[in-house]
Amino acid sequence: MTATIDLNCDLGESFGPWEMGNDAAMIELATSVNIACGYHAGDADIMRRTVDLAKARSVSIGAHPGYRDLHGFGRRPVPGLKSSEIENLVAYQIGALQAIAAAASHKVTHVKAHGALSNVACEDDMTAKAIASAIKAVDPSLVFVVLANSKLVRAGEEANLRMAHEVFADRAYEDDGNLVSRKKPGAVLHDPKAIADRVVRMVQDGAVVSVSGKVIKMRTDTVCIHGDTPGAVEIARGVRQALKDAGIAVAPFKTAK
Repeated sequence: MTATIDLNCDLGESFGPWEMGNDAAMIELATSVNIACGYHAGDADIMRRTVDLAKARSVSIGAHPGYRDLHGFGRRPVPGLKSSEIENLVAYQIGALQAIAAAASHKVTHVKAHGALSNVACEDDMTAKAIASAIKAVDPSLVFVVLANSKLVRAGEEANLRMAHEVFADRAYEDDGNLVSRKKPGAVLHDPKAIADRVVRMVQDGAVVSVSGKVIKMRTDTVCIHGDTPGAVEIARGVRQALKDAGIAVAPFKTAK
């Protein structure tokens, strides 16, 4: 059986006249995209433009909710939020993208938490459960994209949601399986050849290698390439070509409860 993998990308992260990344080029290379919903980035017009681009290329779209933090691009934790507040901010953002998608005659298929919201949820049960609860309340058929081996997985299981387990092409891993903080040097990877080779190994081995060289087994349904990473288009092209050369097909993610 030919191995397959989904390539997902976080897009729609411009705001008004301010441009972030090359969404049109990345959508040509991704099989699913996660669209900012106005809290950490994006606005109604950019959401619509991104949905239209994805629809034209038959790429699946997902909501990418984050903390309400435009100034910090959603990469700063917001402490003190109650579970209900997290549920509401996630539900609000999913609903916003669903409305834009409906206007464009497209459909939201999945949800993936952004930035600090995701990072906190990977280690905090309350936050992880709040995100899962919001997804289930809005539409239990939505797929929950979760960092493999994190607390998001358990939250998804308890909410009985379909999940896609995610690994990152352009991010380094700690020995505990969490992503290296962006505050640390080397957290974001930039060498297209090294990243492409790394992704092939991830898919073939079902594992990632940490910064210390530890091999960590992880279910691998989808690989993320950040659209805002410098050189993202070159990285994505290199990854797709390396996967093709290794006999690995690129297709929308398979899901499992």
